[in-house]
Amino acid sequence: MAQENAFDEAVVSEPPFEVVIHTAKTQADWCPITVDQANESPANAYRASKTFAERAAWDFVEKEKPHFDLSVINPPLVLGPIAHNLASLSALNTSNQRIRDLITGAAKDRCPPTGNYLYVDVRDLALAHVLAIEKVEAGGKRFFTVSSHFSNKEIAQIIDHEFPEFRSRLPTGEALVPGDYPADGVYGFDSSRAREILGLEFRPLKESIVDAVNSLLAVEPEIHQS
Repeated sequence: MAQENAFDEAVVSEPPFEVVIHTAKTQADWCPITVDQANESPANAYRASKTFAERAAWDFVEKEKPHFDLSVINPPLVLGPIAHNLASLSALNTSNQRIRDLITGAAKDRCPPTGNYLYVDVRDLALAHVLAIEKVEAGGKRFFTVSSHFSNKEIAQIIDHEFPEFRSRLPTGEALVPGDYPADGVYGFDSSRAREILGLEFRPLKESIVDAVNSLLAVEPEIHQS
């Protein structure tokens, strides 16, 4: 997708299509910023690449004035069940690796730090894309699709309550501390536009985690015996 003219044939259709949902982008090849320029942090370079990509889209609309609307869906960390084909949990996406490590015991001695304390369920995120298509008033707007705050400690506690068979593998006591919220609190968020214009009703964390665990067990049922 980073190659010149990569989308020439992809956007040719007869009869013409009405909608394009673009949910992927390159990072290293596209981003005009090096890791050294981003405080020597690959995470910062990744965030910068996403920012530049969105700015490029808005700049295109402003300059070219195409005969279509642009809507942008901005999610935080994405949790929830996996639906795509996955040969093994070693190929799991980064967001759900924390859940895998908790149910397999890999995080028993130390709950991983949460990092980003905002989440959205993957199904709510997918629905947001569809609703942005269906609702005329969504044109020309950005939507922050956030369900709520979360911590890895909360995820561990949900698994402990809903899947007692994994209780012996979960971190407890001081081992949970790294996955808790920071003592001085966390940042806020405003997803009111997604709720009011798109009409989204976000899933609670418990539903996201329970369904995610069940989807991981469907890929590797032997986790129950490991």
